[in-house]
Amino acid sequence: MILTNSGSNIFFENAVRALNIPDGTAELLRRPWRELTVSLPIRMDHGGVGVFTGYRIQHNGARGPYKGGVRYHPNANKKEVESLASLMTWKTALLNLPFGGAKGGIECDPLQLSENELKQLTRRYIMNIEHIIGPQRDIPAPDMGTNAKTMGWMMDAYGQVHGYEPASVTGKPIELGGSLGRESATGRGVIYVLNELAKEMGFSVNKDTSIAIQGFGNVGSWAAQIAYQEGYSIVAVSDIDCGIYNSNGLDIPRLTNHIAKGGTIKSFEDGETISNAELIGVDATIFIPAAIENTITIDNLDKLKSKVVIEAANHPVTPDADQELHSRGVTIIPDILANSGGVTVSYFEWTQNIQQFQWDEIRINSELKTRIKNAFESVQGKVAKENLSYRDAAFQIGIAKVAEAVELRGFI
Repeated sequence: MILTNSGSNIFFENAVRALNIPDGTAELLRRPWRELTVSLPIRMDHGGVGVFTGYRIQHNGARGPYKGGVRYHPNANKKEVESLASLMTWKTALLNLPFGGAKGGIECDPLQLSENELKQLTRRYIMNIEHIIGPQRDIPAPDMGTNAKTMGWMMDAYGQVHGYEPASVTGKPIELGGSLGRESATGRGVIYVLNELAKEMGFSVNKDTSIAIQGFGNVGSWAAQIAYQEGYSIVAVSDIDCGIYNSNGLDIPRLTNHIAKGGTIKSFEDGETISNAELIGVDATIFIPAAIENTITIDNLDKLKSKVVIEAANHPVTPDADQELHSRGVTIIPDILANSGGVTVSYFEWTQNIQQFQWDEIRINSELKTRIKNAFESVQGKVAKENLSYRDAAFQIGIAKVAEAVELRGFI
């Protein structure tokens, strides 16, 4: 068994059995097609040498070039990167994007490194993997601990070997060929999914529907801003330190401005300070985990009051908690659908770079909405027809598309 994350593994095996995928095809889908581990020595600011470990895992390329972010985090080990790479394979297929799935990672704490050290680390990483990436091979993007600036460094390092090629990475600064709307794309996609679910479940897109969001980084903050603009009531948000709760709804524009000026959620005077553990139990219609994995477990799921969970983060609900919550009637929209906005707009960026023609933001958001709606409707149709959970339906759709591509291409 190659898939190492227990959640991805369980959901994959469930889908394989339900779809009656032949053993040989299933074994090919389990295994990453290529795994590269690299040592990354850099000169630290204090004069010594730091040696870091990096990975690029290319899980499956049957449907197109590999696509996936690069994560800078102390826990960005091989096991975690393998798991995330497989999720990208199913996610791109579910959204009908012409990509396979990949993921990268460097085991480091970016908060403990200077900008000079991060720049060196990034360039060394790309120089060590440049032979397996490229616009028609594998296109990296931002993930946890990386951003548009990081992608600019990656594009430049790749270009030192292969010439100027903006389509080699996505999530770049606008000035270097990045796409309008990319920064907000993942959070925006979360709310597009929520709006589609609201139609299906019959709850109102207004202040009668309350939302609690764990995580106020790029994804969580944009989800909060866009949900607020849509008319939802955001009653709680949190960062790594703590959360804030206001049953009447938080003033999200004011909070966003407060944080932009260097403030924190803890110092925002518009509600009751709570812990991240307490945030799970606030009285909210929707709970959106937008921070780290394994947020909802079998040990804390009894605290959850929300009847809908939308996974803006990657695998924030553990498999046993997922099964138990589903049995209790809690609707969970899985990560491979809920947070697919980022890779979808990365696809738009890649397309624009190849065309050398920039789309306006209205077109970006309109195309994103259409892609999200189509994916949701395909999942919803399978849920209704076969009485499945949203997760099982989404995994089955994505895996079936990849299996079909494998067989059509004659790999086995």
